Amino acid sequence: MRRALMRRTTSGFLAALIAATVSAPLPAVAESETTAAAVSSRYYEETGPHAVTVEQGGPDHTLYYPSDLGAGGTQHPVVIWGNGTGATPETYDEGLRHFASWGFVVAAANTTQAGSGKEMLAGARFLIEEDQRSGSVFYGKIDETRIGAAGHSQGGGGAIAAGADPIVDTTIPIQPGPQGTVGDLHGPAFFISGQFDWIVPSSYVYSRYLGADHVPAVFGELRGADHFFPGDTRLRLIGATTAWFRFHLMADENARGIFFGPSSTCGICTDTEAWSKVDRNAKAQAIPG
Repeated sequence: MRRALMRRTTSGFLAALIAATVSAPLPAVAESETTAAAVSSRYYEETGPHAVTVEQGGPDHTLYYPSDLGAGGTQHPVVIWGNGTGATPETYDEGLRHFASWGFVVAAANTTQAGSGKEMLAGARFLIEEDQRSGSVFYGKIDETRIGAAGHSQGGGGAIAAGADPIVDTTIPIQPGPQGTVGDLHGPAFFISGQFDWIVPSSYVYSRYLGADHVPAVFGELRGADHFFPGDTRLRLIGATTAWFRFHLMADENARGIFFGPSSTCGICTDTEAWSKVDRNAKAQAIPG
């Protein structure tokens, strides 16, 4: 049994992100081109180096993963995704493809009611099982010790609920609903709100962030964004979420300074064009830049 098993018992904003990504494509980047100077989350708005395969699988999930899965002996971290109320992974397709292009294996639950986090967690457990099943395309290619949960709206609440499970290392609740208990999170969390979101107001998201003072937590309010992330706010969102997962699940040091270090140099802290409010709790401020 693998070490991970021995130690372990987000509606429509990415639809808008699809339009932004398709209408203004960015050049692909190679892993080797990343340098320590690439500290802006906008670097991660670019398409990653991997072609992407999408298929149905698992306990009713849509799976997104690098087409060159496992190349060079790579073991890929997992991202589990929760949809907003009434939405499906198709709504978020391009954003989920983006995660996979950066090397993640994504399990997006096909449920339109993701608030419990249970379907999200089922996707993670499926991939762990497949990592151990001879003959599976995922056999030996999943990093069972690196799992992140993200979701939007009700799915953001689902990400919080899923993040209470020891199997999940870090969470990104995007405009989360009331689901889940923030105090049960056990890993770093990045709470994202929209400056002009009247569906899940930024003040509400901020209150949920304040409840996560026992783990490193960051709050970011995207300037000009509503609940569906219009215009360039779509790209700011995808860049920041990709960077967060790259740092926490892949130890990508190029992404560290986007969130951590002195306020005078922290990437999202100083990018006032993109972020109208940023806060980091004491545990996050203690992480070196």
